[in-house]
Amino acid sequence: MTNDMAPEEFRRAGHEIVDWIADYLANIREYPVLTARKPGDLIDALPAQAPETGEPIERILADFREQVMPSVTHWNHPRFHAYFSVSASGPGILGEMLTAALNVNGMIWKSCPAAVELEQVTMSWLRQWLRLPEEWFGQIYDTASVSSMHAVACAREQAFPEVRTEGGMRGAVAYTSEHSHSSIEKGCIALGVGQNNVRRIGSDADFRMKPEALEAAIRADLAAGLKPFFVTATVGTTSTSSIDPVPAIADIAERYKLWLHVDGAYGGSACVVPEFNHYLRGTERADSLVVNPHKWLFTPIDISTFFTRKPEILRQAFSLIPEYLRTAADPRALNLMDYGVQLGRRFRALKFWFVLRYFGHEGISHILREHVRMAAEFAGWVGGDERFELAAPHPFSLVCFRMKAGDEATKRLHQALDDSREAFLSHTVLNGRYTLRFAIGNIKTTDEDVAATWTLIQRLASEIIA
Repeated sequence: MTNDMAPEEFRRAGHEIVDWIADYLANIREYPVLTARKPGDLIDALPAQAPETGEPIERILADFREQVMPSVTHWNHPRFHAYFSVSASGPGILGEMLTAALNVNGMIWKSCPAAVELEQVTMSWLRQWLRLPEEWFGQIYDTASVSSMHAVACAREQAFPEVRTEGGMRGAVAYTSEHSHSSIEKGCIALGVGQNNVRRIGSDADFRMKPEALEAAIRADLAAGLKPFFVTATVGTTSTSSIDPVPAIADIAERYKLWLHVDGAYGGSACVVPEFNHYLRGTERADSLVVNPHKWLFTPIDISTFFTRKPEILRQAFSLIPEYLRTAADPRALNLMDYGVQLGRRFRALKFWFVLRYFGHEGISHILREHVRMAAEFAGWVGGDERFELAAPHPFSLVCFRMKAGDEATKRLHQALDDSREAFLSHTVLNGRYTLRFAIGNIKTTDEDVAATWTLIQRLASEIIA
């Protein structure tokens, strides 16, 4: 007798779930990308109170299929082109299943050597593919938002070491592009910098941060008696995938002794491809970098990789060792709890290790090249249709475009696409104009999927214009 599910029951349900997953992935195109359900529908369909007695797994799985699934937006769909489209590959899903089964906590080496050391191995492999300096230290967090917040914390520790014990950051100023991810500003809010002390630097015609505007802002703040301490550059901005001039920003960061963080959460993944690695030029002079394998390296969400060339600063900012977690010192026994705000740490490296090994550098590079190629072809179709115009350069696999008829027509097209449930695009606003974003990042997306979405866009545009 056991309190848990009996092994045979687990085996039977497990086989059923794996079969369901395999069918789901194989037949994903049969699902609409977007749900037709309205807000609150799932809440209303499920009991308001938790069950007093346990229920059979068969009933739970039936409710998953009949109630939960109809409310799912299918990020694994090949025609999911919103945000930065992601996909969980087969090997990544299998690795995630084993992570859940092991259920370890890699907070210190002793708590699970496998979790700690496999994380070091996978981070070293990724560092090599990105051609980062060998001495850079890498570890895994959950999301880029948390990774970038740790970069701000490092910058704070470097510029204001007294804050760790005394608190307060009077005069601190951080700098970021007007097109950088909102997580940079959120991290500054969370760490006490204050939203009013984050300068959003203007960009050029290609939506890249202007180095001269950055330096002018720094000089003005210094003249006002303030203390600049942090700047972020982005390789693949969220709205347009633009690439900030990292070498020029690195020059400025070095001149004024600012911590330079590079946000490569999206674009950094492409840089494992040898011919795209030049987009990281200058990053070797940065203090930290984030790349998200759950965005474009086919690893199930969540996993965010954070690199720094100053791990001692990261450790100074966060190391706090209670007696119950003290262990014998060993130079090879890394305690990852010392390098971040979190104590509990999932075995995220396992699923990433599965992905890296299954596809290899060549396999991943091939898929990324195909995504960039398909995006370029889509951009060519947009540019060749007199009803549309491209709204930004497209160095990676994101294409920004809009209807020449204006914002209202573009919004109507966007709504019509959502209503069709055949493809999913998101939007941004560039130069004050409503703009559609077409992102390719799903491992199953084919030329046929891209062509079918373009045909749908053309048909809906004709109806709107008519």
